[in-house]
Amino acid sequence: MGFPCNQFGAQEPGSNAEILEFAQTKYSVTFPMFAKIDVNGADAAPLFQWLKTEKQDEEGKEDIAWNFAKFLINSEGKVVKRFHPKTTPEEIAAQLESLL
Repeated sequence: MGFPCNQFGAQEPGSNAEILEFAQTKYSVTFPMFAKIDVNGADAAPLFQWLKTEKQDEEGKEDIAWNFAKFLINSEGKVVKRFHPKTTPEEIAAQLESLL
C-alpha cells in the first residue's frame, strides 16, 4: 500500500489523482494508493503515529526520514520490521514469504 506524502522535499505536490497517475505511468505501480497524508509532526496520520511507535529506524528514531520507508506487518497486525527508504521490494521479498 502506498501513502503519498509531500513532507520530503515537496516531491508530491499534486492532487491524489495526479500522484496516482504519475506512480502508475512512471513506476508501473499496481498496489493500492491512498490519499496524501502527513507521516511526521503534529498532523501525522494515526496509522503512521502507530507504525513509528512500534518500530523505530536503524538509529532508534521514530520520524520517517524520507519517502519510501516501508513497514512489514504480519497477519496478526504486529509490526515485524521497518525498512530504510532505499530498501527495494525485491530485498523484502524473502521476509514476506516467511509470513505468508
